Amino acid sequence: MTIEILTTPDCSNCKILEKMLDKMNISYQVVDVTEKPEYLQKYPIFTAPALVINEKLEFTGIPKQKDLEKILVKNGFN
Repeated sequence: MTIEILTTPDCSNCKILEKMLDKMNISYQVVDVTEKPEYLQKYPIFTAPALVINEKLEFTGIPKQKDLEKILVKNGFN
């Protein structure tokens, strides 16, 4: 199971999502879409951050804590 945060340089909202996952002790990869534009072809996002779980775009922007927890549990992260 994989979690990726799609980000852009100097994205302050991306740091908030990273801190949320860090607090939950969830591992993730940060992907800068300016360095890997192929991610924008696969996941057509217009705002950062975007949260991809198991190759499925789950959120754009900052999710509410409750919604984040729910989607993580749904995807097998306890």
